[in-house]
Amino acid sequence: MTMLHPEHGPRQLPLDLGHEPSHAEGDFLVGAGNSLAHARVLAWPHWPDGVTVLIGPAASGKSHLARIFSERANAVSVTPDAIASVASGAGQDALLIEDVDRLDYDEHHLFHLLNQAMRGTRTLLLTAREEVANWPLETDDVRSRIRRAPVFRLAITDDIELSQMFVKLFGDRQIKVDPKVIGYVVPRMERSSEEAASLVELMDRLALAKGSAITRTIASEALALRRQAHGHDRPQNWDAESDE
Repeated sequence: MTMLHPEHGPRQLPLDLGHEPSHAEGDFLVGAGNSLAHARVLAWPHWPDGVTVLIGPAASGKSHLARIFSERANAVSVTPDAIASVASGAGQDALLIEDVDRLDYDEHHLFHLLNQAMRGTRTLLLTAREEVANWPLETDDVRSRIRRAPVFRLAITDDIELSQMFVKLFGDRQIKVDPKVIGYVVPRMERSSEEAASLVELMDRLALAKGSAITRTIASEALALRRQAHGHDRPQNWDAESDE
């Protein structure tokens, strides 16, 4: 893969060999922006409602909480291909349905599962990126039942939470990074969990290309490339000073 360096032209980056983020319960980073969602998942099976909805942007921790719920509840993960067979059964298993707003789930079968959960037959966790009002639902009955479900949102609320997310994301890649580098990146980046994940991946790849640790110089380069990708000019607090 070739990427454009902002000053020196194309640079060949190493192949992404992949990594497995930790979804262990103890590795979930709890902060002001996700504490209610985290508490809700940990409260299972003592939910006052059969259906729970988690909403948050990409890389906000929805999948992590979904895995925690799945392990605690021994939940069945429902896919668009499997929803018909799950809905046709009379099981009482807890269910996990992820990305309801982006995947094409059959609404007839979704309606059946929602009814089961709301009657107390089973518990159902739904995850999505968009607010319920923006879900591409065509069935009024499905829409009305989901709107009755409690919604728990995941968001990054401050620099501390964002810094903790960087530590977690680098840790998933088994990379140790000087906290000063993270402290340099956080106030200069676009404020989102998805952007944090993109920056970590880019810094890792740039460091591999250089055969070095992740330094402030690499962080500065990654920020420049991300801002270039977003079509932004340099921020007012841009600082390209090297630490090498």
